[in-house]
Amino acid sequence: MRHVTIAAAAYPLDWAEDWAAYEAKTRAWVQMAALKKADLLVFPEYAAMELASLGGAEVAADLTRAVTEVLYHRAAMERHFEGLAIEFGLYILAPSGPAQDGYDLRNRAVLFGPAGRIGHQDKAIMTRFEREDWTIGPGRGLTLFDTGIGKIGIVICYDSEFPLLSRALCEAGAEILLAPSCTDAASGYNRVRIGAQARALENQCVTVQAPVVGLAPWCPAVDENHGAAGIYGPPDAGWPEDGVIARGGYDEPGWVVATVDLDQVTHSRRDGSVLLFQHWSEQPLQAVQIRTVAESPRKS
Repeated sequence: MRHVTIAAAAYPLDWAEDWAAYEAKTRAWVQMAALKKADLLVFPEYAAMELASLGGAEVAADLTRAVTEVLYHRAAMERHFEGLAIEFGLYILAPSGPAQDGYDLRNRAVLFGPAGRIGHQDKAIMTRFEREDWTIGPGRGLTLFDTGIGKIGIVICYDSEFPLLSRALCEAGAEILLAPSCTDAASGYNRVRIGAQARALENQCVTVQAPVVGLAPWCPAVDENHGAAGIYGPPDAGWPEDGVIARGGYDEPGWVVATVDLDQVTHSRRDGSVLLFQHWSEQPLQAVQIRTVAESPRKS
């Protein structure tokens, strides 16, 4: 059996007076998950925006200057999480946030392991806010991370709502899909949650949602955040009947931790009660054959 213990963060954004305060907070979070024997830690989308507080109130309150401040600290943040992954012998998906890609901005999440940096995934499909107000653009393609604990794909927030992205990753071998999220309303949280659960169903795999929670009125880009951390699987034999492996309380900060057996992913895909992963390719054969049947007029 290939057991992996996953910790999904429901993470509040706090004002940090200085780098030492930020470092102390994030170290405490990692240490807490390590004490729970977690192998893989997942931090949320845009949780890196709390670094904007290091520039002071005026900077954090301005959309453009807040991004610039986060970019200034980005390399230090990555070194910090890389060091934590090495020190604690863990895999960590660090908080996503703005990253410079040439002249363009991306929403980037970096995965670290016990040996250091593994690689990154940029968000592929942008929300209206990112497109229209924040000028953060899409990345280029998807990455499969072949790690010592399993094959991992990352679908950042909105990406989890588009099934072909997750399907491509799972066809490439992904067994776990990580969906870090940042949503400002219950509807947004539920879209990502439903997306994550649907992707687990379709691909007969494990999905992990890690949201930002709570209020951060000092930074308009992430001023209100709602959600619950969750770890999901397919509702099939060997899994919970509702597909919910573990889920935290709504807007309740902390780690949600569960142990999954990735051999069960392999078994479900090969010999589950249903075989959605295998039967996916049958859809186009049916979808191209659309007939229209008109209702006959009612006789008077």
